[in-house]
Amino acid sequence: MMLSPWDRWYSSTCCLCCHVRTATIILGVWYMLINAVVLIILFTALSDPDQYHLTSAELANDLDVMDDANMCIASAISLLMILICGMATYGAYKLHAAWIIPFFCYQIFDFALNTLVAVSIVVYPNTIQDYLQQLPENFPYKEEVAALSSFCLVLIVLLFISCILAFKAYLIACVWNCYRYVCGRGSSEVLLYVTTNDTTVLLPPYDDSVRWGALFCSLHSSSTD
Repeated sequence: MMLSPWDRWYSSTCCLCCHVRTATIILGVWYMLINAVVLIILFTALSDPDQYHLTSAELANDLDVMDDANMCIASAISLLMILICGMATYGAYKLHAAWIIPFFCYQIFDFALNTLVAVSIVVYPNTIQDYLQQLPENFPYKEEVAALSSFCLVLIVLLFISCILAFKAYLIACVWNCYRYVCGRGSSEVLLYVTTNDTTVLLPPYDDSVRWGALFCSLHSSSTD
C-alpha cells in the first residue's frame, strides 16, 4: 500500500517520547508565558515613560516621537499572540482541531520571515557590517566580531539561522501532527461493519454505545422501581 508524504512523516510522538498533543500544550503555554512577560514589560514602560523613554540624542534621529506608538502596537501584538496561543492550548486539550489552526498559521508566517532574513543575508552580506556599526560602543565583543571577515560573519549568521529554522520546522511538524491526531480522533467515531457468513451488522460508535447503554440502564432501573 502506497503512503502519501503526509502519512509517511506523520507521528504521534515527538522529542523525549512526548505525545504531540502534550507537546503542543506545552508549546502553547510557553509562548503565552513569553508574550505575557513582554506585555508586562511594555505596560511598565507605558506607565512610566520618563524612565524608559529614549532621547533623540540616543536615537540619533526623531524616532522617539513614535516610541509610544510602537510600544502600543507591540502590546497589541502580544495580546493577539496570547490569544492565539491560548486557542492552540485549549484546542489541543479539548481536542478541537479548528482552534489549533491560527497558531499553526503563525508558525508558518514566522518560519517564512526567518527564511527571508536568511535569504537577505545571502543576497546582501554587507547588511551584517552595517548592523554591527549601529550597535553601541560598549556592546560586548563588538570589536572582535567586527574584526572578522565578511565571509566568516555571513557563514556564522547563516549557521545560526539554519539551526533556528530547523528547530522551528520541527515545532511546526509537532503542531501539524497534533492537528492531524485531533482530526483523526474526531473522524474515528464512524460506524463499524461486522460481517459474518450470512449477515452484516452495523455497529454504532463506542461513545454512542456507552451513552445509550447508560440511558437504557437508567430507564430500566426506573421502570423496575
